[in-house]
Amino acid sequence: MVLPGDGAARPRPAHRAGRLAHGGVHPGDPRPAAGRPARPALLPLRVAGKTPGQRRVLAAAEQLVVALRSVFPCDPRPERMRGPVPTGTGRLLGGCDNLPDVLWRTRTECGRRHALLVDAVRAGCAGPVTGLLAEPYDTGRRVRALLDRGDGTRTDLRRLGDGELRYAALALVLLTGPGVLGADAPGEVPDALRTLTVLADGLDRSLDPEQRVLLLDLATRMCDRGRVRLLGAVNDASWAAGSEGVTVVHLDRD
Repeated sequence: MVLPGDGAARPRPAHRAGRLAHGGVHPGDPRPAAGRPARPALLPLRVAGKTPGQRRVLAAAEQLVVALRSVFPCDPRPERMRGPVPTGTGRLLGGCDNLPDVLWRTRTECGRRHALLVDAVRAGCAGPVTGLLAEPYDTGRRVRALLDRGDGTRTDLRRLGDGELRYAALALVLLTGPGVLGADAPGEVPDALRTLTVLADGLDRSLDPEQRVLLLDLATRMCDRGRVRLLGAVNDASWAAGSEGVTVVHLDRD
């Protein structure tokens, strides 16, 4: 299942004649860097760039490298998200293990997006929700995440079900950007034109039908803004087929 961005044209890096090398390989050395296995990303691309066809190859290779650097693989693991975590960089890991640390940061630094996250969690989690926050724990060495129920009651995230935790984490990913996620931001592309690709394996795992629809609606709205793309793998895409802005690709092992 693929949710593209707005389709706006992205800047194409200037053509460079000669050889392209990535992953620490010197352009003049066909061998991979010492101690590292030979992989396509490490092999020099020997294209002179003298003809239009060769220049198209160079441009395509550069754009592919930029695109791969803008991918955030995400597979929230509820069993790793329930407990307090040490304070750190506030950048979300692919398994969302450090969700409380990220909420500690986003609640103060990204007020508008955090409010949208609270709205999404309110819609997808059981019971009233007026806030999603993190608080110091264990004499301040760690932080834990809680739901504010609005009547003076707070619920520790460890009490939530797997589907609720995965839904909340994926909503956070869709509402934030490379500055909050543990993803590389290609410096050669201006901030206003960067598009993050979220790669989510088992996108609908543990989600109930309502949570799936809510998450798909949120993803569609965020992708329409052109700052994020979502590529998700699901076992059954019938619930997403026909949705506006969604492309379903059926993969056959044969």
